[in-house]
Amino acid sequence: MMKYARPCGVELKVDITGFIDTHLHTSPDPRPRIVSDVEAGEQARRAGMEAIVIKSHLEPTSGRAQMASKLTDFKIIGGVTLNLSVGGLNAQAVEASALYGGRMVWLPTIHHQEVKLEEEKLVEVLQMVRDYDLVLGTGHLPPHDIFRVLDLARSLRVHRLVVNHPLTRVVGASLDEQKEMARQAYLEHCYVASMPLHDGLESERIAEAIQEVGPDRCLMATDFGQSHNPTPVVGLQMYVREMLRQGISEEDIERMCRDNPASLLF
Repeated sequence: MMKYARPCGVELKVDITGFIDTHLHTSPDPRPRIVSDVEAGEQARRAGMEAIVIKSHLEPTSGRAQMASKLTDFKIIGGVTLNLSVGGLNAQAVEASALYGGRMVWLPTIHHQEVKLEEEKLVEVLQMVRDYDLVLGTGHLPPHDIFRVLDLARSLRVHRLVVNHPLTRVVGASLDEQKEMARQAYLEHCYVASMPLHDGLESERIAEAIQEVGPDRCLMATDFGQSHNPTPVVGLQMYVREMLRQGISEEDIERMCRDNPASLLF
């Protein structure tokens, strides 16, 4: 179990030993990032974490993750986001990422309105995810497209699935929709949505969604790395602290930050 100490007048200290952050952004990147691949790995290793997943909207991070893992002696996992910069729904990009050791495939994020979910191409991507035993994230797709992906994934026997930040404005899934999604996928709640320069999402809404859906089907991740936010490690500690304040138990936090992501990734 996690160990917490809060002497009188001192902020709660959070132990994130063994935790996995399934969603963070690092440099090099066209957007300003607060840490590089290597710095993120070193900071997570010093905090006692088990692994991190680095993501880029524009290029695969699988090769970068492999190199950074060797330099830091820490598990850094990469993947590919199927935006226009890699050809959209490009099964060859998925296979190339897998051959470089990538574990994650994210459906379109910043280009989700431009990349059309053509069924033939989507099936090819899902088959590649299945054949290489990868993890598929739904990116920034809206709920009706997420359900379409989940239905196809079921028919193709794709089982490692995660719905990314369902509560954000760009996705906007209702609680009923989240409960239905959780029948097949983990729901990844990212703390960045609560930041003032992002969605400004109330922490109470995240805690409510976790309690309604159940922690067995949820992940807590940061989606941090932006230059205007704290580092991902500090962000994860902040997130844990806030969920404790919202009444989420230590046991459930460990499940969402350690057990569930380990099951999803490994």
